[in-house]
Amino acid sequence: MRKGKHVLMAVAAAAVVWCGVPAHGADVTFESLVRQMTDLSELASFPKPAFTCKQFSSYDRRSTDPAVLTDENWFANGDRGQHLRTEERNGETEWVLMDAEGPGAIVRVWSANPNDAGTVRFYLDGAPHPVIEMPLTALLGGGDVAPLVPPISGERSRGWNCHLPIPYARHCKVTASKPDFYYQINYRTYKPGTDVETYTPELVAQQAALIQDTAARLSNPSAFEPPAGAERRPVQMDLAAGAVWTCAFQGPAAICRIALHPEAADLEAALRGCVLEIAFDGEDAPSVEVPLGDFFGMAPGLVPYGGLPSGVTADGVMYSHWVMPFRKTAALKLWNRGDKALSIRGAVIAAPHRWTRRSLRFHATWRGEYPIPTQPRQDWTYLDVVGRGRFVGDMLHVTNPVKDWWGEGDEKIYVDGEAFPSHFGTGSEDYYGYAWCCPDLFTHAYHNQPRCDGPGNYGQTCVNRFHIIDTIPFTKSFRFDIEVWHWAECRIAMAATSYWYARPGASDAFKPIEPDALCVVPPEPLPAPKRVEGAIEGESMTIVSKDGGDATAQETGAFGWSNAAQLWWIDAAPGNTLVFTFPCEKAGRYEVRAVFTKAADYGIARVSINGTQAGDAMDFYNDGVVLTPEESLGTFDLKEGANEMKVEITGANEKAIPRHMFGLDYLLLKPAS
Repeated sequence: MRKGKHVLMAVAAAAVVWCGVPAHGADVTFESLVRQMTDLSELASFPKPAFTCKQFSSYDRRSTDPAVLTDENWFANGDRGQHLRTEERNGETEWVLMDAEGPGAIVRVWSANPNDAGTVRFYLDGAPHPVIEMPLTALLGGGDVAPLVPPISGERSRGWNCHLPIPYARHCKVTASKPDFYYQINYRTYKPGTDVETYTPELVAQQAALIQDTAARLSNPSAFEPPAGAERRPVQMDLAAGAVWTCAFQGPAAICRIALHPEAADLEAALRGCVLEIAFDGEDAPSVEVPLGDFFGMAPGLVPYGGLPSGVTADGVMYSHWVMPFRKTAALKLWNRGDKALSIRGAVIAAPHRWTRRSLRFHATWRGEYPIPTQPRQDWTYLDVVGRGRFVGDMLHVTNPVKDWWGEGDEKIYVDGEAFPSHFGTGSEDYYGYAWCCPDLFTHAYHNQPRCDGPGNYGQTCVNRFHIIDTIPFTKSFRFDIEVWHWAECRIAMAATSYWYARPGASDAFKPIEPDALCVVPPEPLPAPKRVEGAIEGESMTIVSKDGGDATAQETGAFGWSNAAQLWWIDAAPGNTLVFTFPCEKAGRYEVRAVFTKAADYGIARVSINGTQAGDAMDFYNDGVVLTPEESLGTFDLKEGANEMKVEITGANEKAIPRHMFGLDYLLLKPAS
């Protein structure tokens, strides 16, 4: 079979015969799911037909008992290469990633290293042949062939995502031809008896125009057309410290747009110190109570990004498109609880909206805490709700006092009193749709990293994710925890905004915001990193060539590297080579000494300098991260200027996680006598 083609037409035709799914009149269709990808109004009602949303992932299966808070159990971190089982098919091994009874639909697929997955296959409704068979890179990469077009699929900040819905009537199984990769698959399961139209290539062809329109809307998420009969209230005010502004709408209606342009001498402090409250239908406790900037999914300060339900435009306008229904009244309040004056210009728009028995109230809640010690490890709660509703997104702001990675922790989501989370993730950045603790900024309709100060992951970081097609309904309760799993032992600040809908009477576990929490914690100044005298730092090397994997500078003070960094080569394969140059001030004969890194996922490598092999291949496996002693690679003739060092991966220790990493801390040149 040809690989890389989106859908195998003959196979898909066989699947249609096998499934016997009606082409029209189903409760859930491919078309209806694609429309939900951009329909924010649909979130404002409890879903009909009802469904649950859960996740398959490669989380470390040693995590079994939330009462045993150790790195060997509840905070286990080997979140790669985990799967359900293996199967033999046509003489080949397939690793099963997902096996779920229907009716249902896949609504998100993510990976950090899809190249290591090989071919993925989607078997629907018990069909003997896959309806989708392609490299995982093709599914997640966002090419030019519908429906896998950007931004429905694509890579951002080294994370690969596909948001294309894949519905099935009775059953879904997903396999991969290789096992050693990270993955998450989010999926819906509808209540029994729901008629779901199973995915076929014919459906894709029929909805080509809708798919292109959806991709266009996701590419321009800030666009807004006021609904018929909309009422616009202008906002123009100067809020001194302690001042309050209020606005009210009469229902039945729904707030559908808030657009504000703030100005202040200290915008970071002003946006955190001013609190937005929204109360619906005369209730005393507001359904929304969030610092103003955080409400719009960005903190601290004002940095442009383009999300579908909220964002910040290039000219500094904060917008919200969450649909907020109410029966009688909606009362908005801006209360400047900080000490910085703030000027705001903009508008709030509400439109007619029919309140029904399925209608839900919009909620946005905030929690900020400092200091949070990174040891011992803990689960930190974003949201804890009792009631009936659906979770639709969150924003996290982290203040990190070191360059080390703060987000190794997994998300754990419990729905309706689950003893074990039905979403168990593989890392904080993975939940937010990127990977490898990458500090690169990115923006997308569903997930964003609009701020990461650096160097490394030092300073202020903001990430958000909006659960639109992958919304998580709950009927009794909902709790979202994330692990505080930091590479370094230090104290961080975290602030999380959660967005959710619920029927009247729902409650969360958080107390009203205390004024003392409304501050932006400045990161502690970075100490000057220690350096080995005379060292040629690995991270300063000039890379000449590589024929596999990724090579970059890795910065962290956690492992004792000179200058708190190393040259880091990851995800190569046996036979791959990395060539880089290092400088020598004066030609001559030198002893070259080196310090390397060893860890559980490092490989065996052979090193040569200017074409001369430096001893035998070296095994860099170790159960835990350590540095080698400074050791001699031998004596070599070096020329003035650039000299070449080549590293060849020859294999891996049988105990190693086969990522074939290589790390060079530094080289030291000593004139030979």
